[in-house]
Order: sequence, then C-alpha cells, then structure tokens
Amino acid sequence: MRLSDLQSKNIVNVADGKNIGNIIDVNVGADGSIESLIIEASKNFFALNRESDTEINWKDITKIGEDVILVNTRL
Repeated sequence: MRLSDLQSKNIVNVADGKNIGNIIDVNVGADGSIESLIIEASKNFFALNRESDTEINWKDITKIGEDVILVNTRL
C-alpha cells in the first residue's frame, strides 16, 4: 500500500465517531514497517496559533477500509 492510498482515506476515531483529519506523513521503523501515522493539525482561519500535528500509533489502527481508516485512540 502506498502513502498516497492512505492519504485519500478519512481517519475516524471509533471512541467518539469524530473525523480526526488527514494523513500527511508516516513514521517508518528501521525494518521498513509503519510505526505511526502523522495527522495534519487542524487549521482554524481565525486562530493565530496553529496546533501541532497528531501522531497515531500503528497499534491503534482498528481497520483500514476502502474509504476510511478506523482508529481507537484518545486525543
């Protein structure tokens, strides 16, 4: 699976059903396996301070479907 395939999917938290955001990058381990997904920080047009990006561990991913990635995490 390519990063571009992951980036086209919505990220939804199964704990509360909220859309978390968009994947902008992944962290890859020394063995080539994906360790975590980096989710773009929310951008508020009126906010002066930009929030930091969110990291979701690979172990927190519940399911990768055709259109969505389900994660079980507390943010």
